[in-house]
Amino acid sequence: MSKIRSTSEESAPPVWRTGAEQPWDPEDLAVAQGKDPTPENIARARAELERDGAAAIERTVP
Repeated sequence: MSKIRSTSEESAPPVWRTGAEQPWDPEDLAVAQGKDPTPENIARARAELERDGAAAIERTVP
C-alpha cells in the first residue's frame, strides 16, 4: 500500500533526532554508557558533557 504525499512532504528534508536535543544530566550519561552512577563516573560524564556537549550524547546513544 502506498502513501499519498503532498508536494511539501516530498520536498521537505527528513528530520533526524538523536536524543541530544533534550537536556542530559551527567548521571544520565554515565548510566547510558553502562557505568554505575558513582561520584567518579558522574564527574567524568560532567567533564565530557562540558567539553563535547551534544557530541558526547550522540557518541553514546544511537
